[in-house]
Amino acid sequence: MRRSIATVSLSGTLEEKLHAAAKAGFDGVEIFENDLIASPLRPRQVRDLARSLGLGIDLYQPFRDFEGVDDARLEHNLRRAEEKFALMVELGADTILVCSNATPTAVDDDERAAAQLRRLARTAERYGVRVAYEALAWGSAVNRYAHSWRIVEKADHPSLGVCLDSFHILSRDDDPAGIRDIPGERIFFLQLADAPRMAMDVLQWSRHYRCFPGQGGFDLTTFTDHVLAAGYTGPLSLEVFNDVFRASDAERTAADAMRSLSLLEDSLGRGSGEPRPRAELRRLPEPVDPSGYAFVEVAAEPESARQIRGILSALGFAHTHDHRSKPVQMWHHGDVRLLLNDTDPRLGHTWSGASAVTALGFAVPGPEGAVKRAERLLAPALPRRRDPAESDLHAVAAPDGTAVFFCDQGTEGEAGTAPAWTADFSAPAVADRTEGAATGLVGIDHVGLFQPFDHFDEASLFYRSLLGLAPDENVEMAAPDGLVRSRALAGEGTAPRVVLNVSVLGRGTRADADGGAQHIALACADIFAVAEAMRAAGVKPLPIPDNYYDDLACRTDLRPDTRERMRSGGILHDRDGDGEFWHFYTATVDGRLFFEVVQRIGGYDGYGSVNSAVRMAAQRAEATC
Repeated sequence: MRRSIATVSLSGTLEEKLHAAAKAGFDGVEIFENDLIASPLRPRQVRDLARSLGLGIDLYQPFRDFEGVDDARLEHNLRRAEEKFALMVELGADTILVCSNATPTAVDDDERAAAQLRRLARTAERYGVRVAYEALAWGSAVNRYAHSWRIVEKADHPSLGVCLDSFHILSRDDDPAGIRDIPGERIFFLQLADAPRMAMDVLQWSRHYRCFPGQGGFDLTTFTDHVLAAGYTGPLSLEVFNDVFRASDAERTAADAMRSLSLLEDSLGRGSGEPRPRAELRRLPEPVDPSGYAFVEVAAEPESARQIRGILSALGFAHTHDHRSKPVQMWHHGDVRLLLNDTDPRLGHTWSGASAVTALGFAVPGPEGAVKRAERLLAPALPRRRDPAESDLHAVAAPDGTAVFFCDQGTEGEAGTAPAWTADFSAPAVADRTEGAATGLVGIDHVGLFQPFDHFDEASLFYRSLLGLAPDENVEMAAPDGLVRSRALAGEGTAPRVVLNVSVLGRGTRADADGGAQHIALACADIFAVAEAMRAAGVKPLPIPDNYYDDLACRTDLRPDTRERMRSGGILHDRDGDGEFWHFYTATVDGRLFFEVVQRIGGYDGYGSVNSAVRMAAQRAEATC
């Protein structure tokens, strides 16, 4: 099926939008009228540019407030329409989007609307143009797709059909199953947009908060499946109004859009198995199934690296290996591997100089398949310097610049072998080895990454599409300098967890990608034992105010002696049903990177977000000391 995108979904001039859509691999575009009006190119020149880029012009839009008017207004609207039809001939577009009338004076009369749309279709027919009638969610008389179809059916003209827009249908909680009753040849166009569930005026919701499929709360797979089952064979087209997208780099947004559409089309291909003889769906390589973290790499300047080594040692890690050709240390605790790079941190990806998580290594059963899927999802490959004898690890760049490596998961334990990539590391000289304290860390629970404001939804889709991680609902947390939005992505069982955070308003000390906090959360079997071992090694936890523990006495049944042990170890607590979550934090390095130790009991599946405001206030106080 053809893939298309509305120019209103991208930033820049019309010419820049066309180039971005073509570079991302789209087959066509919807030309938004305002983009054409503002362009110095004449319609014929726009057509020629699009063709030279391999793009078709699938739709011209919007044509507003046509039907449900008095006779005098109708004649004016028809003259207006003829001008647009002549323009479309020059532009090379054969379908125009006509939105249902949204003015207060629109007449609620289906007979009148059908008769007027029939006249419009007759006029369009003379120009070789089709009219796709769309029910706006805020239309004065027609605001549901079934109503728009009744009017089209009543008008009974071959040049008149319906346009189905997922936002206008799903935002009103319409049942899309009825779409199957519309003949496929009368569905002239399909527009797709996702959106977060929000309690607000539908017009404002539509104009500012739409997003690409897979980034919001709508079930677009089921919706699109109904459209295809009806026999629709036109383009899968994205029409997304979003303040962030229209201020972001057009090429990057177009790639994100194509990634979302590829994932949607793949999910349709893996769906119910219902035959769709008229729809040829492109499939992605099989999704990877990561079993956990192979490693997490941290970059730091030498002095900060010394502080990180002290924290790792106190947490029970040992410096066991050095990379054979790169200045990277491996710190090991059981099956947990952290890489510390304190001399040459860039390795082809973004690094600001402050301590940061710069790479995530995911253990996958087939790295080659993961790489192929990443390529199809337009994940930018990262160049990597390596000795010919070293493992051929492949990495792609996440939206925030973090390097994502696909590693053979190997087999740990006495009867198995370490993953192949670890052969690139050799044991350091005895004098350089650092032994850690005896603690009970059992794995990496999650990694928290602060995102640039305009990459948050893109990052969520990136990890979901590449690794099959499912996003949780957003959580908003009150930081001392503004709200922080958090979204966790996790898989089944031991699959890795990634937590993405962003400043809601895009400003404050946490808004800057280089200044936003990042952390590595380590799982343990006994939170108190780890906290006591760390303190015994001379490393203090992040101090938590006494007021927090006084409040615990009011709202929990924790024993007084337990609360005192928590106070001395900076340990926080959360409960969800029968599950409990215990966690504490280390000091923050460079004002950006910290470690968290967590213990989950009884099926607790959250992240202790109820304590986040306390943690962020404590970190703010720590930074001002």
